[in-house]
Amino acid sequence: MALVSMIIIIGILLILLALIFTFIPVGLWIAALAANVSIGIFTLIGMRLRRVVPKKVVDPLIKASKAGLKIGVDQLEAHYLAGGDVDRVVNALIAAQRADIDLSFERAAAIDLAGRDVLEAVQMKVNPKVIETPIIAAVAKDGIEVKVKARVTVRADINRLIGGAGEDTIIARVGEGIVTTVGSSVSHKDVLENPDSISQMVLNKGLDAGTAYEILSIDIADVDVGRNIGAQLQTAQAEADKRIAQARAEERRAMAVAKEQEMRASVEEMRAKVVESEAEVPKAMAQALREGKLGVMDYYNMNNILADTQMRDSISKLGRDSDKNNYK
Repeated sequence: MALVSMIIIIGILLILLALIFTFIPVGLWIAALAANVSIGIFTLIGMRLRRVVPKKVVDPLIKASKAGLKIGVDQLEAHYLAGGDVDRVVNALIAAQRADIDLSFERAAAIDLAGRDVLEAVQMKVNPKVIETPIIAAVAKDGIEVKVKARVTVRADINRLIGGAGEDTIIARVGEGIVTTVGSSVSHKDVLENPDSISQMVLNKGLDAGTAYEILSIDIADVDVGRNIGAQLQTAQAEADKRIAQARAEERRAMAVAKEQEMRASVEEMRAKVVESEAEVPKAMAQALREGKLGVMDYYNMNNILADTQMRDSISKLGRDSDKNNYK
């Protein structure tokens, strides 16, 4: 009976020890002591209570201590609770120290919390980065398109990382400078002969103002001739002028056709009036015969004259038709 009780007690003690070692990172505490990092066991327990993963604070603390950085555990824990990457900040501080770059923990933590990669910024401070722009098309004054591709060498400015513009702004400003420089050139040949003039003029504009980078150089990687924009614009203008002229000519033709139709209608109206007037002649003659103003012999003489006139007209038409046939 006593043996069973002893086994139960030993089991309970083992469970309690397992829970204690699970909650209290004794191994991490021993590792800190071995690295001469002063951190209390109750501090580690407090991290557990504050829902801080002790390993993500203690390991960077040990790394910083070995590198000779004076950083307190409270600073690292506060940065972790703020949502920052403690390990990346410590790595950036170590890299800055090795490169003799003045960077405080507060500055590095602020850069990290701002969403910037502080370690990459330190590395870019030591080793400048080359940004390659896309092909930028610009048109010189002679109307020839010039396609330019540039490489921009930049170095991170740690003091302007917070609130400074990124790579997209650098690319946009360089593109604007290239377009302005090419557009102010009298001829595209000037650009092809001296592409360095583009980089010099663009570099003198101070394009890195308000950005997180310092532009070291702008190198023209490729220059190519594109389309003849001026000729295309002139062709398009000529085509537009031609269409306008055609439209105006069509308008005049339509007006002429309308005027012709009006004249034909007017002619038909006049012919109708003539027919109407001719219809009144027999009526007038009958009225004259009834009233005795026109005799029978007068009427026959008039008919003879009309018949003679019609015969003469027929003979003249036959003569004209024979002349046309002989001409053919």
